[in-house]
Amino acid sequence: MELMTDQNFRKTIKYLRAFIIISLIGFSVLLVLLMGILGYAKMLGAPPLAVPQSTLYFADDGTLIGESNNGQKRYWVSLKDVSPYLIDATISVEDKNFFHHHGFDYKRIAGAAVADVAAFSKVQGASTITQQYARNLFLEHDKTWSRKLLEAFYTIRLEMSYSKKEILEGYINTIYYGHNVYGIEAASKYYFGKNASQLSLSEASMLAGIPKGPGIYSPLLSPKNAKERQIVVLKSMEQNHYIKKSDIKAASSQSVMLNGKRPQQLVRTAPYFQDAVKNELRKELHLDERTIALGGLKVYTTLNMDEQQAAENQFKSYIASNSEIQASLIAMNPKNGDVKALIGGRDYEKSPFNRAIQAIRQPGSTIKPILYYSALEQGFTPSTTMRSAFTTFRFESGQGNYTPHNFNNKYADGDITMAQALALSDNIYAVKTHLFLGEQTLINTAKKFGISSKMSKVPSLALGTSGVRVIEMANAYSMLANGGKKVKPSFITRVEDYNGNVIYERPHESLQILNPATAFVMTQMLTGIFDKKLNGYASVTGSTISNVLTRPYAGKSGSTETDSWMIGYSPQLVTAVWAGYDKGKPIELTAEKTYAKKIWAHFMEDALADKPVKKFKAPKEGVVGVYIDPTNGKLASKDCPVKRKTYFLTGTAPTEYCTDHLDRSQSKVKKAKDTKAPWYKRIFQWND
Repeated sequence: MELMTDQNFRKTIKYLRAFIIISLIGFSVLLVLLMGILGYAKMLGAPPLAVPQSTLYFADDGTLIGESNNGQKRYWVSLKDVSPYLIDATISVEDKNFFHHHGFDYKRIAGAAVADVAAFSKVQGASTITQQYARNLFLEHDKTWSRKLLEAFYTIRLEMSYSKKEILEGYINTIYYGHNVYGIEAASKYYFGKNASQLSLSEASMLAGIPKGPGIYSPLLSPKNAKERQIVVLKSMEQNHYIKKSDIKAASSQSVMLNGKRPQQLVRTAPYFQDAVKNELRKELHLDERTIALGGLKVYTTLNMDEQQAAENQFKSYIASNSEIQASLIAMNPKNGDVKALIGGRDYEKSPFNRAIQAIRQPGSTIKPILYYSALEQGFTPSTTMRSAFTTFRFESGQGNYTPHNFNNKYADGDITMAQALALSDNIYAVKTHLFLGEQTLINTAKKFGISSKMSKVPSLALGTSGVRVIEMANAYSMLANGGKKVKPSFITRVEDYNGNVIYERPHESLQILNPATAFVMTQMLTGIFDKKLNGYASVTGSTISNVLTRPYAGKSGSTETDSWMIGYSPQLVTAVWAGYDKGKPIELTAEKTYAKKIWAHFMEDALADKPVKKFKAPKEGVVGVYIDPTNGKLASKDCPVKRKTYFLTGTAPTEYCTDHLDRSQSKVKKAKDTKAPWYKRIFQWND
């Protein structure tokens, strides 16, 4: 018996030694494997934390005007911009030992395992915040062993590479809160209509309870379940010493105002403008479509909400609802090119085609200021006269004949000045000027004004027969308004990535392209379309809207058979309006021919209503202002019935005085001397 006992003892010792050896080998293997995993994780470095997030678009005053996403509302906010109540509630109910473990809570894992075994099912979760974050970032939400192993691996990488605060910030920005809403900022706005930084204890504790089961604990789906879950969260906060017991009753009894705006109810402010912004992101920043849509960018734009609303109001007010005509508008700050308002069509949902940027249309007489600017460069002055009469231009080399017509076939049948020709939009004067300068001159000058659309070298180019874009014309007029400096239409001032880093800031250009003095003379000429002193064989083209205007403006209207334009500016704002049919159908209704002018006039007045009235300021040198007789362009004498102050380039002002009214004046004086008053007036001195 003793022998058997000795043998058994030896056997036991043998088995024990084998078990110890195997255990040591197994432990060594596990240790080596763990070291290998840790080494591999370290070699891979920090995993990227980028997740799809909504790109946000802001107006110039910081107002949110739109967002882009894939149906999931996501925003990224730093911890400092989240209510402390939400942070405490989340840690308390999701992972109370978060700041004390390295990714895995072993006590919690063991407790969950015991609970699951006792219930013969999975009743308790043990995932830490880091594990959940890893799952949200990198993995599908299946329940396979391979997914579990990968989750553990990513958890290790996160803990090795990032601080606890970085992990917590990432977690609360990616966790799902139901209704296609991801992250605490989106959830706060969705449920309560406020930023995450503004959450009260009551609101924070309700939100913190949702991720456990968004379909069960959403207060929009089940207020009862949400309230019960909120109390669980509050009690956990009290147990973990984040709040006092009295806070539980106060927070749970407080009623919360639910917002509940559905994610698909996206802001649709200025949709044509937003499309232009996205196009600029592609061209200027070279961003791809996914980054633009889901990169979590913050795009700060140039849009002015008041001016945009003013533009939309004018479209609704002046374009008949039953008309099929289209229209577009673009308003810019001439000093820096900031686009303040943009409408690309009457209904974005029906047609997203942006007519302010994409459409190429004949500008009509709105091209004339560019023509006359080149004429001023070549020695013309506002007083240069040419004959306005029915004219057929005959050309050699088989080019045939060209017979332009004035509106309603009205002509001065005599000489008119360039200032009056512009104010009355005389086509004969324009074509003569164009041919005198050479047809290439206008093409070259248009390029100087930033117009890139191809132009035909033909006599009718002076009347705007080559198509251009509305945005090009607005940009060209901006150069006149700002004294000749190069500007570029801009929709974006700054772009930040999802971490708040500035990745783009609009450069400021101040390159002088046009002569400031010549630009001012041209601007002063363009004020003439609203000045009835320049009326001649016809009324000035701005006479139909001049009674609406309350401040100095310069501008030019234009029309072709299929296009109606009005472009004009004050020192603070330049606006171009176009109206016409997409397929080039003739504009026949009288009312439709007036849309562009009326929209422009009322928009400018509304947009500038709260801004100071400013006059066009003459440069310190290079110009001189004198009073002239508008009909002949000569210096006005005291006898001229109409005088208009007109600016000229220094050295080009007229030196000859008007004598057209001298004889009539002298005859009146003579008649007054020769005629004797009736005897009764001499005696009684009666008054007529």
